[in-house]
Parts: sequence; C-alpha cells; structure tokens
Amino acid sequence: MNQNTLSDLVALGEGFTTEFKRSGASGLGREICAFANATGGMILLGVADDGEVLGIDNHNRLKSEVQSIARSAEPPIAVEIESTGQVLCVRVPVQQGKPYSFGGKFFIREGASSQQMSREQIREFFYREGVIHFDETTCRKFSLETDLDEANWNVFRHRAKVPETMAPEMALRNLHLIGEDGRMTYAGAWLLARDIRKFNVSAHVSCGLFMGTDKVRILDRRDFHGDVYSMIDETMGWILSKINVEYIIQELRREERPELPEQALREAVVNALAHRDYRSTANVQVYLFADRLEIVSPGGLPAGITEAELGTRSVPRNPLLFGMLHRMDAVEHIGSGIRRIRDLCREHGVSEPVFEATEHWVVVTFKRPNAGATHQVGTKSAPSRHQVGTKSGTVRIAPLLPAREDNHRIDAGGW
Repeated sequence: MNQNTLSDLVALGEGFTTEFKRSGASGLGREICAFANATGGMILLGVADDGEVLGIDNHNRLKSEVQSIARSAEPPIAVEIESTGQVLCVRVPVQQGKPYSFGGKFFIREGASSQQMSREQIREFFYREGVIHFDETTCRKFSLETDLDEANWNVFRHRAKVPETMAPEMALRNLHLIGEDGRMTYAGAWLLARDIRKFNVSAHVSCGLFMGTDKVRILDRRDFHGDVYSMIDETMGWILSKINVEYIIQELRREERPELPEQALREAVVNALAHRDYRSTANVQVYLFADRLEIVSPGGLPAGITEAELGTRSVPRNPLLFGMLHRMDAVEHIGSGIRRIRDLCREHGVSEPVFEATEHWVVVTFKRPNAGATHQVGTKSAPSRHQVGTKSGTVRIAPLLPAREDNHRIDAGGW
C-alpha cells in the first residue's frame, strides 16, 4: 500500500471493512476474527478514531505480535501485514474456513464495529456458511409411530429402491434419514410427508397463471404440498398443462413438443426444491405469464458459491435431501443442473434462461417463444386443448384456460 492509497483509506473513515486503532495490539484478536467472519477488511494501527495519523513505533515487534494473535484464532486466520510510513496495515483477506472464533468467542463485523455473536446469531451463521445443514438435523414434529404408515412407506420404498425385505427403520437408518438420536431428520420428513406443511409451514409450492405480463389478473392458482418428490411431479404436470404444446405428426407417429424443453423445466423445479432454504418463511413460487415462466426459490445462493459460478460448481444447501433425490432419479447428473438447463434450451431452439440471485431469492426466468400469441379462454368446464394453427403435418395446440368471473389480484411482492 502506498502513501496515497493509505491517505484515501483514512479519509473514508471507519466502516464495514476498515478499522482504526491508535496503538498496540490490545483487542486486535476480536477485530481480526470479526473481519474473517465477514468479507475481510483492513486494520490500520497508528490511526485515531477521528482519522488523525499518530503512527506507532517498533513495527517489527508488532508485526510478530499480530501474526501470533492471528494464528491463535480457531482455526488460524491468514493476515497480510505491511508498513506504510508510520502506520502498520493489517489486511484480513476473505477467508475460506468460516466460522472463526477468538478466545472461545465468535465475532462478526456489523457496520463500523465488531460485535460478539449471540447463540442464535452463531446458529444462523453456521447454517448460512454451510457448517450445519438443516436437512440433516432432527425434525421433532415427525413421529415414526404416526407419520410413517404403510402407504407412504411403500411409495418411498419404491422411489428410493429399498429392498422389500428390509424393515423401514433399518432402511431409513442406513440412508441416514434417521439420525443417531433415533429421530427422523428433516430430509426424511420432507420425503415421507403426506403434507409437508406439517413439518415446515412454507415448504409447499404455489403456482399461478397470469393474464398478460404482470400479476394484475390471475387465471389459475394451485398449491402443492405433499412430499418433495410428489411436489416436483405435480408442479411439472401443472406447468406442462398450461404452456403451448406442438403436435408433430410424421408417418402416423405423433410427437408432443412443449414450447419450452420439459427436461430443462424439470431441472429448474428440482433445483428450486432441493436447494431452497427450508428455514425461510417464504415458499417456492412458479409464475407463468404470457411472455415468460419464472421459478422463484427462497434462500439465495448456498454458502461457497457466487452468481458468476452458477453452472460451473455445485454446492448443495441440503446435501442429504439432494443425495436422496439423485437416488430416486429426480436428479440425473449431480453438479451439472444449470449447465444442462442451458444446453437443453439451446438444443430446443429457445433462449437460455436468465438466473438472478439476491441474498434471499434465486429466480430462473424462461422466455416463452411466440410470447405475443393470444389464447382463447374456455368455459368453466375442465381445461382442454385446441388447435391454433397447422403447417405441413404439424398441429400446434395450446391449453384452454378456465373462465373466471372474479378478478383476482396479486401484488408484486408475492401471493
């Protein structure tokens, strides 16, 4: 760091990534730990809180002391130390071994100060950083005596390829769906649920078909709330019943070709349910507009992956659930879901979807081809399909939508 860069940093004052200390190493372990648990930062030794540069003596001795403090954290924290004039600059890079503690306590950077984390903050931090996976923890609401019956066990057994002769509890233990405490994990509860909302009130999927390109008028609304595997199938069935389908008839053979690639849509639905944050009070939402399909999953990206890395790395938020879905053939290729979605869209001749991630949401948007097409609205009877055009042996059809006398409105924030 040169003198001009240091002057600019001091002029900006203390903040989320900058801390001033007048002298010595007192309290330095707390600051280093807090930066390590956040996004890194810079500690300037020899600068007063008001930005006055006071300088410090004996840089070599202090450098050794700072290194010793950083190494005494659990786990040790890597720091970079350099002298710029009279100021000793301690840089804490972005760390990969979170969470860090110092003196048996956990600290986090909040605004322009470092705070000790409470028990709940530590717990949340561990979940957010992927140290603890919620799907592997005990679901105390699930009773092996009342919630595991012959009907849902037989469905699960068939999907999970469990031998008929193996007892349910033994199979579930071997699959790690029953923990060491003898209780069902959340992953097991979600896969064996008759109604998943019993174990997570917002774990269901809400689907909505809207007229036009906004949420002003809803034409159809469905909620699915069985087990995770069933919700994937039911959500896919709903989407395919609402989008346009092309019938291609060649030599007495008929091929159905949805306007968007079915396997790509399924991958997106699986990702939304497998990687969502089940601790969130929001649910997975599917919005179908005249020009696009949006699949919205709560929780943002899992720890350890950035938006730029989508499609190149796989970091499951719920590894036990994801592994079981792979065993059940709901997931075909681990680690290639987003890349596969993009490839399938290109092969289908439609635009690649747009992936957007915030702290709390991941949104996948598929652009619908022929977005300007107008659909006829049917009667109150059950939805059917109608011909909308023909061309050299090809019949293009679209679903009829049930008429609605009311004018339902949904605000832009959700259901």
